[in-house]
Amino acid sequence: MATAATATTAKADAHWHEAVIRALKDNDVNFIVYVPDNVLRPLIEAVHADAYFTAFTAAREEEAIGIVSGLAMAGGRGIVLMQTSGFATLANVLASLCVAAQIPALMMVSERGTLGDFQIGQAIVCRAMRPILETLGIEHHAITRLEDTHFIVDRTIKQAFLTQAPAALILSPLLTAKR
Repeated sequence: MATAATATTAKADAHWHEAVIRALKDNDVNFIVYVPDNVLRPLIEAVHADAYFTAFTAAREEEAIGIVSGLAMAGGRGIVLMQTSGFATLANVLASLCVAAQIPALMMVSERGTLGDFQIGQAIVCRAMRPILETLGIEHHAITRLEDTHFIVDRTIKQAFLTQAPAALILSPLLTAKR
């Protein structure tokens, strides 16, 4: 039997980006650095519209990771938003900075190159992304269902900051595709 709080939460999180926003706020993650992406557009627009967040565009994903890493070292909390192809540029900065220095750099990646995405560059990086994360020992979770979104984002943020380790949240097209 659903409680009133559960029903309110389900109604409040009618869209995936609403559940993400709630989890970011629940964990004091208020600094958003992103490389523009159409899939992430609802989330990017929502954080820009909410005075709780400081959000801005980075030129490259490595720059965004550097900014969020510096913020974490200063005691702040941020997250980098990017698409799959942008992840391809990050192996060095993740290995030599975030993993080596135990920096809880959070990443949210819109998964492209699968489930009918015809762009070969996206597909190649999509196939390589998880093995790279695993090789670097970076915790990562794919989110496929709206009802799991808040839980996965919330727990991944908590784990990253408690263990002082980077983490990645992968947004599946099963979650983000407009059907």
